[in-house]
Amino acid sequence: MKKLKSIQEFKALQGKLIALQNSGIPTVVIPAGTCGQASGANDLIRIAKREMLKKNLLKKINLRITGCQGFCEMEPSVLVEPKGTFYPKVNAKDMARIIHAAAEGKVVEDLLSLDKETGRRVEKQDEIPFFKKQMRLIISRNEKVDPIRIFTYIENDGYSALAKALEKGDSAWVLNEVKSSGLRGRGGAGFPTGLKWEFLSKQPSDKGKYLACNADEGDPGAYMDRSVLEGNPHSIIEGMIIGAYATGAKDGVVYARNEYPLAVKHLIIALQQAREMGFLGENILGTSFSFDIMIVKGAGAFVCGEETALIKSIEGKTGEPRQRPPFPVQKGINNRPTAINNVETWVNIPYIINKGAAAFAKIGTNKNTGTKIFSLVGKAKNTGLVEVPMGASFRDIVYQIGGGSASKSKVKAVQTGGPSGGCIPEKMFDLTVDYDSLAKAGSIMGSGGMIVMDENTCMVDVAKYYMNFLKDESCGKCFTCRKGTQRMHEILDEVSKGKATPEKIDLLEELALAVKDTTMCGLGQTAPNPVLSTLKYFRDEYLEHINNKRCPAGVCKELITYSINDKCTGCGLCRQSCPKEAITGAKKKQHKLDTSKCIKCGVCRTICKFEAVEVK
Repeated sequence: MKKLKSIQEFKALQGKLIALQNSGIPTVVIPAGTCGQASGANDLIRIAKREMLKKNLLKKINLRITGCQGFCEMEPSVLVEPKGTFYPKVNAKDMARIIHAAAEGKVVEDLLSLDKETGRRVEKQDEIPFFKKQMRLIISRNEKVDPIRIFTYIENDGYSALAKALEKGDSAWVLNEVKSSGLRGRGGAGFPTGLKWEFLSKQPSDKGKYLACNADEGDPGAYMDRSVLEGNPHSIIEGMIIGAYATGAKDGVVYARNEYPLAVKHLIIALQQAREMGFLGENILGTSFSFDIMIVKGAGAFVCGEETALIKSIEGKTGEPRQRPPFPVQKGINNRPTAINNVETWVNIPYIINKGAAAFAKIGTNKNTGTKIFSLVGKAKNTGLVEVPMGASFRDIVYQIGGGSASKSKVKAVQTGGPSGGCIPEKMFDLTVDYDSLAKAGSIMGSGGMIVMDENTCMVDVAKYYMNFLKDESCGKCFTCRKGTQRMHEILDEVSKGKATPEKIDLLEELALAVKDTTMCGLGQTAPNPVLSTLKYFRDEYLEHINNKRCPAGVCKELITYSINDKCTGCGLCRQSCPKEAITGAKKKQHKLDTSKCIKCGVCRTICKFEAVEVK
């Protein structure tokens, strides 16, 4: 791999690669992120390679292995370019058919996505409802890039934003573009990125400055950053290099979760390739500008989402937050000025520099510009990564993109922002999804988790689940956080068991507000959100548990009873699946359930095809 010694040399290489790319040969794209590989993508890759070699198709089609495309519900999937033909849930037997059809310029009709409303097959990816309503500025680049081949990134405008910034020769111009774009940090409270960079740029540089990428997303159900790291690691690297040029930083750190082995692997390869080609290290692209990035692997502590705790962990110390000021831009990693942004923030930087701040600012709303990626999971029909303009409504995301409820039950609420977020009821789904409106509603954007809940979800149980998570993840430094989260969990446990009194609700609310107001870091300050939001919008469920000793959703084990009704056909599935042999009955006759043996695991209810298992 030849090192590029000038911006002109880079532009010449990029021009050659783009010319080769426009050959008109169909390209079969197989997403092989973590979700794709778990669903069988590696088998599809082996079959595709075998068929191409066996049938001598190497000159007729290309094969590209990429990261996640976003529609995780339909993995393993295949995309054929340039037509944009999308094949969902492809099995090993059908992969060979797709390869041969692509080589002949044909489409395998019976493997296309089926539109259940019209009954017709949909060929184009951008015509499928899940993709149709999105604005995929970031996730769509995953489809174009092989994460372990830097040339595929370069031929898709990769590193052209860096070349543009270096060619301008004015770091103040770069800083002003980021400020003018209105980009807000995508990892938490949405602090203006340009303003943070400006603070860092004004710090003395005699000891050197750091830039850090927080790639340690810890919210249950959130995996946006992981998917971008797996699928397009060079976009993070390019964003950080541009950030270093704008702020005067000389050293960079990517703090990656050790539980993301594929993301770490691809990032290591990308960093090595970037160094070999002259994008990292000394005298980048022949200029006097120098910058390099190292990886630090975190152990997965949720509290390290807080900047000062993350800095401690990078330094090899226990991940505990400290008082601010001094802020990280004043005293950060190794006591040097440091600016920290998350993965999604960094990948927006090349787009802003390439397209211009004005173009970026037109997307979204006035104070919330650009797009945002959400991991739409839970009880929605279509789950996966969703990218929409800031200011889109919950209704559009859940119903237009997510397809509504995956069950016969109605959608009840959406939980945003992970354990630190809140639950938004269905009646408020016209609310726009942006930092300010979510804060007013009692939730936060967080890194972008969005969990859809239906009427079979107990909101007391949801609050209890998150408080159990948070009490374990609290570093314990603040007494109110350490004991407050523990006590809130204890009260929620009492409510879920029907053992609480009405006075306990007032105590729970008072305790939540005390924790919110008196803790030091973001974990403690936002920990009460699941409690406060569910009390605000679903207080009647709390009262039902307390006053009537009943769980309306049929979730809390101490307050429910399982039984089998006359819809039972005697198929025997529930009897065979019961771990405690609590179900008896002859074949083709109504079965019975022994409540004294039943552990209320819910397996019988899940497996029954006839709605014969009731929960009261």
